[in-house]
Formats: sequence, C-alpha cells, structure tokens
Amino acid sequence: MRRSNPWAALLMAAVAFTFGSATALAQKYGGVLRTFIDSNPPSLSIHESTWPTTSFPMDPVYNNLVWFDPFTVKESLDSLQPDLAESWVWGNGGKHLTLKLREGVHWHDGRPFTSKDVKHTFDNVRGAVRSGFKLIPRQPWFANVAEIVTRGDHEVTFQLKRPQPSLLAMLAAGWSVVYPAHVSPAELRITAMGTGPFRLSRYERDKVIEIARNTDYYVKGRPYLDGIQFYILKARGTQNAALIGKQMDAAYPSQTTRPVYEQLKAANVGLAFIEKVANGTLNVLVNAKRPPFNDLRLRQAVNLAMDRNSVIRSVYQGGARPGSSLIPAPEGVWGLTPEQIQTLPGYGDPAANKAESRRLLAEAGFGPENPLRVIVSTRGSDAYVQPAVWAVAELKAVGIVSEVKQIDPINWANLLSRRDYQLAINATAVAIDDPDAAFYENFSCGSIRNYSDYCNPELQQKFDEQSMQTDFATRHKLVQEIDVQLQRDVARPYLAYRVYFYAHFPYVKNWIPHVSTYNAWRMADVWLDK
Repeated sequence: MRRSNPWAALLMAAVAFTFGSATALAQKYGGVLRTFIDSNPPSLSIHESTWPTTSFPMDPVYNNLVWFDPFTVKESLDSLQPDLAESWVWGNGGKHLTLKLREGVHWHDGRPFTSKDVKHTFDNVRGAVRSGFKLIPRQPWFANVAEIVTRGDHEVTFQLKRPQPSLLAMLAAGWSVVYPAHVSPAELRITAMGTGPFRLSRYERDKVIEIARNTDYYVKGRPYLDGIQFYILKARGTQNAALIGKQMDAAYPSQTTRPVYEQLKAANVGLAFIEKVANGTLNVLVNAKRPPFNDLRLRQAVNLAMDRNSVIRSVYQGGARPGSSLIPAPEGVWGLTPEQIQTLPGYGDPAANKAESRRLLAEAGFGPENPLRVIVSTRGSDAYVQPAVWAVAELKAVGIVSEVKQIDPINWANLLSRRDYQLAINATAVAIDDPDAAFYENFSCGSIRNYSDYCNPELQQKFDEQSMQTDFATRHKLVQEIDVQLQRDVARPYLAYRVYFYAHFPYVKNWIPHVSTYNAWRMADVWLDK
C-alpha cells in the first residue's frame, strides 16, 4: 500500500477546512439527546482517568489542539483537522512542532484561551510539573517532549528529544483535551471547565450528567443540540429496557455487544445499528512481578490455556475477533493480519495448546497432586464477570484451580495501579490506532498502565526506533516485529477485539462511531431529525 510522507501529509492537513461539510441533509437545531453510561465516572477529569464513563460525557465539554475528522471512521495522520490550533508546522528535522493557536476562543467562564493553557496542560500530563494531578495514565505518550515553549498568547512549540511524527496523533486523541490553567485539578475532578461545544450543567451521582449548548462556541452554528443527558444505568437489563421503551435515543457506545444487539433487535422497536470491530479488547493481566507468575513458564501456561475461538463463540456469540496489541487489520492500520495472528502463542489448535500448558505447569512443579491455585480478579459487572467465569473453566481444563473475585468497578483502577492481583480479566482499548500510544502506555518499563509490569529494555529501544520512522513501510515492519515479540513474551495476553453494534434510533443523525471509540464523541455535529 502506497503511503505519503508523514511530514507532507501533516502539513497538508493543517490547511483550513469547513466544519460539517460532510453532512448533506438540512440539519435541525434543538432537542436534548438522551443516552447513558454504565457507572459513575471515577472522576470528571479526563487527564486523570482511563474510563470511558469519564471521556464519553466529558469530551463534548472540551477541545483538543488538533482533532480527528469526525466523519472519517478509520483514524490516521491523514485524517487530522485543526481544532484549537488552526495550523501547525514541523521544524528542526522533525524535532519541533509549532502550532498557531486560534484567537477569540473563550473558556466557559469567559476567560480567553491562550498558549499558557496549552503549556499548563501538557507540562502536567508529561509530569514536568506537579500541580495536583493524582494520576497521569498517559504520561508515557509525551515522554519524548523536552520542553514546551510559548511565544505570545497564540503560538506554542513542542520541542522533542527526537523526531516523532505521531505526536500529532496523540494530541488528537479524545484523552488529550486542553485544560484551563486557572482551574485547579482538584476542581476538575468534580466539575468541568472547557472551551467545547457543551458546558457541564449538572452532575448527580447515580442519576445523570447533563451538558448544555455552549452559545459562545468558536465554531459558528455548532452545536446543533440544546444538550445531552447521560443517565447512569448500571444494570444491563435496565439499559435495554430504557432503549426498548424509547426512553433513550442512543446506547453507551461500548454497551451493544452481539448478545445485547440480538436482544434489542428482537424487540423490533425501530433501533438502528452500526456494526464495527472496535478498539475494545478482552485481555488477561498476569502479574509478572508477583509470585507465582514471576515464572515465565506459568505465564505461558495461562496464555496457552485460553482458547480464543471459545471465548469469541461462547461469551460474545461470534461478536468479536482475535487480535494482539494493536487493532487488527483490516480495521486497524498497524495491527497484524488474521493469518499472522493465528501463528501467535495461544492461537491455533486448542488441544495442542492445552497439552503444552500442562507440560509447562509440570515443569514448574504443578500437577494433579499439587495444583496451581490462583484468584482471577475482575470488575463486578456482567460484561466482565461472564468472561472471567469462562476463564476459570479454561484454566480448570489444564489443572489450574481458580475462582473469580469481583471488584467494585469504582475501585478497579486503584487495584490495577497497586498491582493487587494475581490474574485479572480486564477490558482495555487502544486509545488511538498508533503504535506510540499503545506501546509506551501499555508495555514501557515503569508505565502506570503497564499493569503486568512487563519490562524489556531491548524491546523498548525498538519502541523508539519505530517511533522515529517517517517511511510507512519501514515503520510498519518494525511495529509488527514488536507486536509479535510482545505476544511471545506474554506481556498481556489478548483474547479478543469486540464487535460493537452501536444502537441508536434513526433520527439521531451524525452518530458516527470510529474504530477507536474514544475519539468520536465531541457531539458538535450530532442532531435530531424529529
């Protein structure tokens, strides 16, 4: 596949464009969109969160420096658009990224947006200053930034230690919004202050988050909606009933898996569905620093015990696909092909895999008379307990005795941060389809999101090597070599990439999910045809 030079493509993407040009219908203004999330967000602070229950309702409140085209579902450097930065240019051999900031933009409290806010945000996110962030999950994304320099109120330069074309892609992620310098991180955990198309108007725990149109939004004519209500519906049965009863206009993006889709479709109430392999994965976390799984043989045994085709067939009723650390091809730009995936450990013949798992267990001193006993931790909700129960059965088939320990979802992130588990069934997602985000966040030594504490300094050097490449073919080859090595090292066994069906009523227009679900919900272009 022929690819253009990244620097040239990014430069072309910096030209001005007309917002909403992809919509052909006569849009209607007004109305309140009703949707839901499945739990209280652990915090309203996007930069301190890893949960979509934060990003889904809060992204419409903020803006990024640059943004992925909302009408392009497969994101890449070629689909970038201006947001708070109206243009950008690379210099110093690809080590300086200078952005010209949009003038006349205001925070929701009326204060002007300036370069000071950009520097404040990303100096905090990269850990260069400490002004109150409790958790910085995406700090590894910006480890290559040496300094952020402002020139007046409307220009900022990211000075890098080495070239990194993908910095712009990471700045475009839904997790990379710009914060106000004049509002403390503590305040932003319980409220929101953005420049985005909507303002936070109400948050009542266990009930609803409401956002309302920002009448001073810098994009004239946006948003179309008067507001959005995100109801907090924790039980899947309650969520389905609300959709079937037409009390909701659209489902929480990650909620409509195939089993849910079949139930909603059978109700025949006029819902529409968009089927898409998404970035959400089911994976196994194996605590590599804590006995017994500091023994590589036991990590390999667990990996080989898990029949990927079985979880796809039984848990997801066919609504998932096998994959590895990057979104699989063809939906993903960088991921392995289906044929490559079948050559990885844990794929192929499940009987042969389980036999090898038993051999490794015996070699490590475990067998019928002395079984390995483990606790399988997971979040205490249907979406996680069901695959955890499946995992217990898979482990039993090779002689590992295990039981499920359910953790209150509100405490899950802290448990992982403390590494307070042996095995865990978890769901994580590739925030953007770019190797820099996936590799540095999930597998670099010392990253807070590297939940298995995998560390391979030699492979981490390859992370840097691929990151500097401007030639697509060269980078693609390196990325796939790294991905295969991560699977062979049992860094984080991936079981499946889920297929979502994105339930909504047809009158919800411009409801356009991306392959990477975190980056699709700014909501400025969504409107109701009723």
